[in-house]
Amino acid sequence: MSIERPTAEPVGSARHAQDSAVFEARYRAISTRDRRFDGQFFTGVKSTGIYCRPSCPARTPKPENVAFYSTSAAAQEAGFRACKRCLPEATPGTPEWNIRHDVAARAMRLIGDGVVDREGIEGLSTRLGYSARQLQRTLVAELGAAPLALARARRAQTARALLVGTDLLLADVAHAAGFGSVRQFNETFAQVFDATPTQIRERTRRRHSNAPAPDIARASALTSIGTGITADSHTCSTPDGPASDASAQGNASALRSSNTQGRTARSDSRINVRITLPVRDPFDAHSVFEFLAVRAIPGVESADLSDPDRLSYARTLSLPGGPGAVEARLELSTLSDISVATARIRRLFDLDADAQGIDLALAADPALAPLVAQTPGIRVPGAVDPAELLIRAIIGQQISVAAARKHLTRLAHRAGEPYESSIPGLDLLFPTPDAISYAVPEPPAQGDLDPDRTLRLPRRSINTVRGAALALASGDLALHVGLDSDDLHTRLIALPGVGEWTAAYVALRVLGDTDAWMIGDVALVAGARALGLLPNAINDDPAHPPAPPPSQRGKESAASKQAAHRALAERARGWAPWRSYASMHLWQAAGSPSTRPSLPRDPVSHLDFPTANRDLGNARGNSQPTSNRSTPEES
Repeated sequence: MSIERPTAEPVGSARHAQDSAVFEARYRAISTRDRRFDGQFFTGVKSTGIYCRPSCPARTPKPENVAFYSTSAAAQEAGFRACKRCLPEATPGTPEWNIRHDVAARAMRLIGDGVVDREGIEGLSTRLGYSARQLQRTLVAELGAAPLALARARRAQTARALLVGTDLLLADVAHAAGFGSVRQFNETFAQVFDATPTQIRERTRRRHSNAPAPDIARASALTSIGTGITADSHTCSTPDGPASDASAQGNASALRSSNTQGRTARSDSRINVRITLPVRDPFDAHSVFEFLAVRAIPGVESADLSDPDRLSYARTLSLPGGPGAVEARLELSTLSDISVATARIRRLFDLDADAQGIDLALAADPALAPLVAQTPGIRVPGAVDPAELLIRAIIGQQISVAAARKHLTRLAHRAGEPYESSIPGLDLLFPTPDAISYAVPEPPAQGDLDPDRTLRLPRRSINTVRGAALALASGDLALHVGLDSDDLHTRLIALPGVGEWTAAYVALRVLGDTDAWMIGDVALVAGARALGLLPNAINDDPAHPPAPPPSQRGKESAASKQAAHRALAERARGWAPWRSYASMHLWQAAGSPSTRPSLPRDPVSHLDFPTANRDLGNARGNSQPTSNRSTPEES
């Protein structure tokens, strides 16, 4: 079927969104109500003046009445208001901002982190290296909206989530979402939702009161982050009530409380809020929790995987308005940090990834297909604090995960700031770069090192950690989610003692780079050998000898090791632009007791904060590699 795009160019649309081929593909998506694309673009309907998510159940409009927008802000700027039926502002975010490396994607990552609210357009443009006027022109051309409009759309989305998910007062909702006044809050809701905040809250409560209770007994597994949040794996819930056909591929499930939803409590000076986060299916919660758990620093983080039916992870947060924490709820110093904390949690759990698209691409390789079948919806855990992640990565160079955790625990207890939390197991904030530079003095050039030093690492490693901390504290090294991956690589490699592996690992976790490849990673090579990838890759080249058996791998020559890394890197080119996710599969294969997966695991159909995973009975053992990496530059 051929579809003709409208001849009139919609006002406020992104240029690439109106390309004929893109238009036809997107029109097919809305015609089939494909939930996989919810949040990835928005449909403006000229005949009604509303914009919808691709899966909107309303009748599909004619092509001549349709305009597609990359952001909800662009649709709003074009004069459309949000559909009351499909609730386009309640969808997961688009994965496009992690895939793209242009200034528009970098700006969207910073806007999501609240930079415009805190620093204004000047602060945003300074971080990106553009003038304010140039940045505004670029975003209007690429995304169909200026920075302030994009920030306003983010505030509206946050406010709506708080209205339907908490019992906060309207004035508190306005403040928490970043609005300058209640009047501005009300005006935005009238323009975007064609309703008052009170009407939206009342409408949601009526729908919840009329909705049937979920059949929790039918769930095959209940999982939570902390306490009070459970998942019904047979019921998909939108923020305004349950939806049917939850097991369909590509559902954007919602994270929902099983008890009284949205209870908000103030304890001493802390503010406790329960929020709802949408996420794309499938989602491999077990792997994400396990990855974070084996690296958890006691006091800063807390994890409990003892019950496979109820996984738990919590950690403290350093936020613009003060310290906070997250478990089954947010614990904050100020309400204005809600949207920032939410954005960072989404990045930590990689909730916006296009899981089905990634799985489809990686499964095209016969070697990875069984792994994808066993672990659908694998995610790349992100970071809540770029500076913290860099320090953790540097300390983890050339040593095992367990050893790195031991050193980081000592550092946190020596230099971290105490934190009083109502969440069990949390009593420390990860130390700031200033605190680290003070707690880790420069070691003597010669002679024995102090046995009671904060970091019981070699002299060179101590100097690398200290140098990075000083660079971060002085501002010589700016580390944030809006950096270009190549620029980040250049900045990190310039630090003495930081090599290619560390730069790639930081890009993977801080920027959410979908195509990072950690050259020299011994766990990746081990995973590839477990899958039978490397022997074939090396033997195809007569110049390389066959890979030795496992009992002899420790005796490999340096040339043989380098050949293995080169061969794997060459093979990995075929996995672009999803090499970060391929790395997660290989890391799991390196730590798995078996080299080949058995039965496929069931994909998640409903997730709670952060999410749940069905059919956890197919245990893989510890899927995390026990050894970290080293590159020639880091040796």
